[in-house]
Amino acid sequence: MSADLHVEEPPGRLSGFTGPAGAREAHVWDRAFGPWDVYFGVVWVATVAFVLGADFPSLSYRFPAFALLALMVPWYAWAGRPLLLRESGAEPALSLRYLGVALALFLPAACLVGETRLITFALAPHCFMLLPVRRAIGAMGVVSVLPVAGWTLLWRPAAHVVFIDAAGAVVSFAFSAFFGAWIIRIIEQSQERASLITELDASREEVARLSAAHGAHAERERMSREIHDTLAQGFTSLLMLVQAVQSELDTDPGQAHRHLDLMAATARQNLAEARALISGGAPTDLDVGSLPDAVRRLAARHDPPAAVTVTGEVRPLAAALEVVALRSCQESLSNASKHAGPDARCTLSLAYGDEELTVTVRDTGRGFDPAAPTPGYGLRGLRARAGEVGGTATVDSSAGSGTTVTVTLPTC
Repeated sequence: MSADLHVEEPPGRLSGFTGPAGAREAHVWDRAFGPWDVYFGVVWVATVAFVLGADFPSLSYRFPAFALLALMVPWYAWAGRPLLLRESGAEPALSLRYLGVALALFLPAACLVGETRLITFALAPHCFMLLPVRRAIGAMGVVSVLPVAGWTLLWRPAAHVVFIDAAGAVVSFAFSAFFGAWIIRIIEQSQERASLITELDASREEVARLSAAHGAHAERERMSREIHDTLAQGFTSLLMLVQAVQSELDTDPGQAHRHLDLMAATARQNLAEARALISGGAPTDLDVGSLPDAVRRLAARHDPPAAVTVTGEVRPLAAALEVVALRSCQESLSNASKHAGPDARCTLSLAYGDEELTVTVRDTGRGFDPAAPTPGYGLRGLRARAGEVGGTATVDSSAGSGTTVTVTLPTC
């Protein structure tokens, strides 16, 4: 609802629920109160026209009826309209006061001139807007029956005229009671649904917020694994190579130069991996060949180089599976470099099956107890990465017997 219509919010009982700005259109009855003013004015003018143009009774009776009807206009503008405009509904005492005075003006006029009863069509909505349904129906009974009874007692018309007026009063009462209660119930149900819809919108916003937070957390976890499996391991390798070169410069220059070349290759690989992470692309080793080729290049950069075996029918797999397989090899070789010992040898195996790919990395190092708590992110990240694609990762190790890491990934 626009700001310039703020003063014309929904009236009393018809006050509807408005959700978040711009989320949904306002109810039809919420858009403006102006049509109710026009309706009241049209009915009042028509009633006055019928009263002044009536053939019976004489003008001396019709003029007082007109005067009473005229007083209803300022009373409506001063007391009735503000009550109807209240968003939270009118106060019961004020509502009863307004309707009581309106009936006090209406009933004498209706007893004097039967045509005055036409204004009932303007009073009925006010009863249902300001009173509970049962009280509104009772008020409509008074508005429908008392004018006919008073007019009959005052003018003593023929029996058939009384019958026609009484039948009209009963029909008018039944019509207003039925449709008034029905429309009010429809509006109340619509308001309840509007409230539920707004709650649903709020729930959806909360779900979207939690989903975004979960996505951000998952992305941080993914980036942590990527950095750990690439850049962090590369820097660790560089640090180890620097330490090796420092100890070899005086005793074994040839080996030192070989390690310096390996440092340069590792640094270039790290730079390429960093660019791949920034661009969101696949690991650089997978960009230039198959998974077995990437694993062979990875094994060649290990110190000492690791042996690679490939069994089964080599075929392209989903990019996500190949990334997990390569990262598993990287993580396992990095752990071997840091923990297996300087004399440990590593072997890598890729086994292509009909429904799964098995990656196995073995080292002949010192081993460890897999049940013991292990600091760092490596093994936990390896298992999490495999689990994301429906695979599993197991570690088999014991002190002095080396370590075997087995990652099984479904290919179907």
